[in-house]
This record gives sequence, structure tokens and C-alpha cells, in this order.
Amino acid sequence: MTRNRPSPRLYLFTPVLDDAAAFARALDTALATADIAAVLLRLADADERTLVNRAKQIATVVQRRDTALLIDGRPELVGRAGADGAHLTGIEALAAALPALKPERIAGAGGLRSRHDAMLAGESGADYVMFGEVGAGGKTPPFQAVEERVKWWADLVEVACVGYASNAGEVAALAQAGADFVALGDWLWTNPQGPSAVLTQAQSALAAKAP
Repeated sequence: MTRNRPSPRLYLFTPVLDDAAAFARALDTALATADIAAVLLRLADADERTLVNRAKQIATVVQRRDTALLIDGRPELVGRAGADGAHLTGIEALAAALPALKPERIAGAGGLRSRHDAMLAGESGADYVMFGEVGAGGKTPPFQAVEERVKWWADLVEVACVGYASNAGEVAALAQAGADFVALGDWLWTNPQGPSAVLTQAQSALAAKAP
């Protein structure tokens, strides 16, 4: 039996940032457009001090709207940057990061290659699992497989599930499948319609398709 869930919410990926200040205004506008649960900050390589400063700039924009800021990988930066948690790719990365993040901060798990990996992540203490995000080589799994994996998880497990939408047309289907959150990748920021238009459509799709 499908568990009762709140209405699904949006989860935004940033582009890989090397200039956080330049991106902050676009992000602030996006956050004002729709109900955003979390933002995943993706940082270009730099020295640790620079990375922390970039993360702090984005945290100021995100957290003043009561939205969670997670850092992609780099769990060692979370405390220094004042972020809310980290997103880890793969079981090994999750296991290594959990002692530093839990219980105060969020530990999300992605890059899960199988149902078994997903179950291990949930049992280990991940706050959410993510299915369908871009993997090595810039490829995403077939959408039908992502949709099936989200439905399987939502019907079986209490841990939150994030479904990754590789375009705006997938948002409603992921919500209907049972995703607690629908992630929009960095394609959001380059969409010809503009981020605000895509977010407005996505918010409407979630409202219409929520179980």
C-alpha cells in the first residue's frame, strides 16, 4: 500500500559554479518563483578557502528563504560553510560522510546503481535517495527505469525519495510515481523559456499530480 506523503516539492541543482556572486541574483529570483525545498550547490574546483566563501555566498541567498542548502560531495565543507548538509554519490561516499554529518545535518544519497544500493543507503541513515540524476559521461538512465524505481521505493520505504527530471515534461510523471521531491538539473538555467517560466510550470505540475 502506498504510504501517505505530503505534496511533492522541488529540489534545484545549481550549475557548477566558479563565480557564486554572479549566480546569486538568478538563484534568488528562482527561489521567489516556486516552493523550493532544497538547493544542491555544485562547486568548481578551487582551494578550500575559496570553496567555503563561494558556499557562504550561496547559503545567504538560499537559507533566508527557509530552503535547505546541500553541497554536492565535499562534506568537509558543510560545517565551515554553514550549509545544511551534503549530497553524496555512491554508497562508499555516503558511508564515509555519515559520521561527520549526522545527526545535525542532511546526508543525501545518489549514484545508486541498484535497488540493493538504494536499500543500503536507506538503512545506513541517508535522509533521502535520488534516482535518475546525470551520471558518469553525462548520461541519464532511461526515464521509464527512473519512474519505475521511484514508484518501487515510494511504495515500500519511508525514507524520502528524489526523482531527477531531465526536462520539464518529466516532472508530473515523477510526482505521480511517488517522488517526495523532484530535482531539476542545471538544464533549468539554460532553458530557452527561462528558469522562472520552467519553475512556474513545474510547480503547477506538482500541484496537479500530487497523490
